[in-house]
Amino acid sequence: MTTGIEQREFQTETRQILDLMIHSVYSNKDTFLRELISNSSDALDKLKLEAFRDKDLEADTSDLHIELAVDKATRTLTVRDNGIGMSHDEVIDLIGTLAKSGTAELRRKLREAKDAAASEELIGQFGIGFYSTFMVADKVTLLTRKAGEKHGTRWESSGESTYTIETIDDAPQGTTVMLHLKPEDVEDHLYDYAAEQKLREVVKRYSDFIAYPIRMDIERPAPKSEDETETETDTPKTVIETDTLNSMKALWARPKDDVTEDEYNEFYKHVSHSWDDPLEVIPMKAEGTFEYQALLFIPSHAPFDLFSREHRAGIHLYVKRVFIMDDCEELMPEYLRFVKGVVDAQDLSLNVSREILQQDRQIRAIRRRLTKKVLTTIKDIMSADQEKYRTVWSQFGRVLKEGLLSDFDNRETLLEISSFQSTNSDDEQTTLAQYVERMQDGQEQIFYLTGESRQQLEASPHMEAFRARGLEVLLLTDPVDEMWVTSVPEFDGKPLQSIAKGEVDLDTEEEKKDAEAKREEQDKEFAGVLSWLTTTLEEQVKQVRLSTRLTDSPACIVGDEFGMTPALERMYRASGQQVPHFKRILELNPTHPLVEGLRSAHAERGDDPGLAETAELLYGTALLAEGGELEDPAHFAKLLANRLARTL
Repeated sequence: MTTGIEQREFQTETRQILDLMIHSVYSNKDTFLRELISNSSDALDKLKLEAFRDKDLEADTSDLHIELAVDKATRTLTVRDNGIGMSHDEVIDLIGTLAKSGTAELRRKLREAKDAAASEELIGQFGIGFYSTFMVADKVTLLTRKAGEKHGTRWESSGESTYTIETIDDAPQGTTVMLHLKPEDVEDHLYDYAAEQKLREVVKRYSDFIAYPIRMDIERPAPKSEDETETETDTPKTVIETDTLNSMKALWARPKDDVTEDEYNEFYKHVSHSWDDPLEVIPMKAEGTFEYQALLFIPSHAPFDLFSREHRAGIHLYVKRVFIMDDCEELMPEYLRFVKGVVDAQDLSLNVSREILQQDRQIRAIRRRLTKKVLTTIKDIMSADQEKYRTVWSQFGRVLKEGLLSDFDNRETLLEISSFQSTNSDDEQTTLAQYVERMQDGQEQIFYLTGESRQQLEASPHMEAFRARGLEVLLLTDPVDEMWVTSVPEFDGKPLQSIAKGEVDLDTEEEKKDAEAKREEQDKEFAGVLSWLTTTLEEQVKQVRLSTRLTDSPACIVGDEFGMTPALERMYRASGQQVPHFKRILELNPTHPLVEGLRSAHAERGDDPGLAETAELLYGTALLAEGGELEDPAHFAKLLANRLARTL
């Protein structure tokens, strides 16, 4: 069943990638071969697992391997495997296009990539290493047949705007990629991928650990017999021998001292499909009740889809070195989804499923130990190398803070390794331990304020009294901060206190004595206007009271001590959850001319309609000052315009 050749166009994003590849953005072209071998290894893993699960699958698994073949006359390099293969539709989905997830982000980042290094990092982040073949090839031909299917698929492209695809009969199981190499650059002999020595070097450097043999037929001089004589006219006799180019030793099973940094780096790139080196390597070995080996990596950069629903876990599960699955979510909590690596368990059944894993006692125990090891490793980094720690936190801090909501057992460690912006420094972040060390005499709480940006928080009226007294405030601007602060009561015995909730009492005992009489007098003086404002603004607020936290602004809005912030309300509603609207409290600065003027006017004129308008404007400006959203912006603008007109 051979169908006609169909010509298709690449997606716009794919054409951009191909253009980058054809013009060789990469500083190291060798990596194309690593990507092809890694893809082949994945395909062999998947076939082995599928054949184990489906006993009726018509597939030969007796000699799973990867093969390299060179034809110097035609300058072609072929990489073939007898793995799972691809269907016609999978070829289009996986090679002819990019996955829908993240394409908008990819397009944006491609525009922002200013140089080759930035583009290289970008390609790796989006996991599209197949296109790297066009760094070294003028044309790429792919032939594949999925295990269990009768017909194969042939795909070909010169890396321009189109590719061809057809269904064919005579395709072997697995995938063959033939690269029609670019003309040899005499001056750049280091990149001659038709040379045996070069291929040996690349495989040894990047793919020595691959669990399947990587074979290549080598032409060698034939051995001479004892009675054979050599003459000038004799044509040298040769024989073809098949060499295995890799050692196939599992890195996680080797002692740490027996593995080089380069080997760890290349293995990380294999399991993560990344192009950068890992930030930290974490080898583990457990013996006793549960035996397993693990090799984990903390990446240098966050993947582009870290917060995408379609993000896949990064832990590969093996059982006795037999591949089981490449995205085992049960081995690592969601908030550590950036961690990559391999876990090889000794006592699990090979016939394990996700449903079984969710209930397996050994898997839960391994998960607990892996989690603790990753967190203690980050804690050790924090103590030993501040620059490396800052990289960890800048890339993964936002996702690590998700653990404060879900992982009670490790909450203390998570709090210890967390750092935040604060009013103590414009540049450097602070840990909670450092904050506690700097607390003023008599200060009992760790003060914080949540919001969308540092600029917004620093301009908030809630900050005024704290700034005046030199009290440090944590500035929490990640969306997850709105959630975890409500579930973490304290750190090191010090309660966390939002400066936008409850009543604030910053006076010392001596100051309280001096201020008590004055406050009693103010409460009596303002009682009438406070009662009137509470009634006038009853649709917006639950109470109007005098403030001790304001020094410059006329008013601010605060929540109950255990109330929900408007930002958190919006987050819940955006996720589809129905939550009631929580009214908050309007606090007034009794020393501000506007508030004093409103008190005097109310005492003279009572329920004057003009005063009600002033009350609305006062509330609206307080809401805007904290970065809130007006329910009726048009009405507020009209009130303000009318009031300004009357002042002219």
